[in-house]
Amino acid sequence: MSAREFVVLGTASQVPTRHRNHNGYLLRWDGEGILFDPGEGTQRQMLRAGVAAHDIHRICVTHFHGDHSLGLAGVIQRINLDRVPHPITAHFPASGQKFYDRLRHATAYRETVVVDEVPVAQDGVLASTPAYTLHARRLSHPVESFGYRLAEPDGRRILPELLARHGITGPDVGRIQRDGSLDGVTLEQVSEHRRGQVFAFVMDTRLCEGVEALAVGCDMLVIESTFLDEDARLATEHGHLTAGQAARVARDAGVRHLVLTHFSQRYTDPQAFEREAREAGFEGELTVAADLLRVPLPKRP
Repeated sequence: MSAREFVVLGTASQVPTRHRNHNGYLLRWDGEGILFDPGEGTQRQMLRAGVAAHDIHRICVTHFHGDHSLGLAGVIQRINLDRVPHPITAHFPASGQKFYDRLRHATAYRETVVVDEVPVAQDGVLASTPAYTLHARRLSHPVESFGYRLAEPDGRRILPELLARHGITGPDVGRIQRDGSLDGVTLEQVSEHRRGQVFAFVMDTRLCEGVEALAVGCDMLVIESTFLDEDARLATEHGHLTAGQAARVARDAGVRHLVLTHFSQRYTDPQAFEREAREAGFEGELTVAADLLRVPLPKRP
């Protein structure tokens, strides 16, 4: 199992189909799991995908339409039923607090787990850990919606040939990494800059500044493509993107791996989304999401 992978639990838009459940996505980031937009049926999809309640450390809801949030009630109750031993943090638009409260307490259950609430009211940093910084950016949809961006801190990559040049071997390698220098040799002299990985999650939105800001420089961009370009007018009217629009954003932002999802039931050929993305000029790695698919994050260059 990849230490960093994206697990697709559902890929439908407003109406689920025989083959596409409502939304639901889990990002595995080293030892932490971030659950995005748990729509109706997410708890069962977790079972089918081999995702346990214990895998969840953070929940991020982009907005309170049913296909992105109705599964929240079941997921939170399952977290409590399974007595998850660590705290859970939930992020959601602050304007939707009443919907979050209703979903969290939709029925009676025994609360055994602390679920910290960190609502999103504006663009900015939501959390900073040694492993990543989590940002939110406002999107453009009929109800308030935010996208999420997870950025790993930059680091250093040790170069064996430079270690050898300075005669650093064995336990001394760990010492210079830990302390930053050893006998007058600095870490910078035996390593090179390593850019941290970046992941972004963009759901229901028209084209806007937030989409572009979330996408820039991403190693993996997960983005809705509810419509095809032939229905661009409908997309704008309902606050959504086309596959072509999503691909052009990814192309211009330098995205390495583009994951398209959130498909309208009006389309029956998944390959049409791939064709349109390629015709839009996106040349990187491309995945048209399917339920229960696992997508590893790209390896660092």
